[in-house]
Amino acid sequence: MATKPTLMARLRRLLGRPEDETRLRSTVSAAQAVDLVRDGAALVDVRERHEWKAGHAPQAIHLPLADLADKAAQRLPRDRPVVVVCASGMRSRTGAKQLRSLGFDATSLAGGMPAWQGAGGAARR
Repeated sequence: MATKPTLMARLRRLLGRPEDETRLRSTVSAAQAVDLVRDGAALVDVRERHEWKAGHAPQAIHLPLADLADKAAQRLPRDRPVVVVCASGMRSRTGAKQLRSLGFDATSLAGGMPAWQGAGGAARR
């Protein structure tokens, strides 16, 4: 009987990583991010409150970049990958780097929310 691949095995295959490589790349495309989130990764939006209110992914956890280091341990799951999104991809790179330094398996979504939506990711106001 075949066993179902683990989330990490599916992620490694999706990202073209060897089986023994368990960490995500520092940045992923929007299409990869949509797949990662669909497969169980957490999505963290590091934009400011007014940006969040203008439109965000419905499954996203809102955690502004300024609060990320202080609140990540309480608000984010450690047992699954984390995709970080912002408006353009600049703040999300900083956020993903901060999360990796805290021990999270985090990656930045290149291109921000416009890329997320362009790749078929949902957004609501």
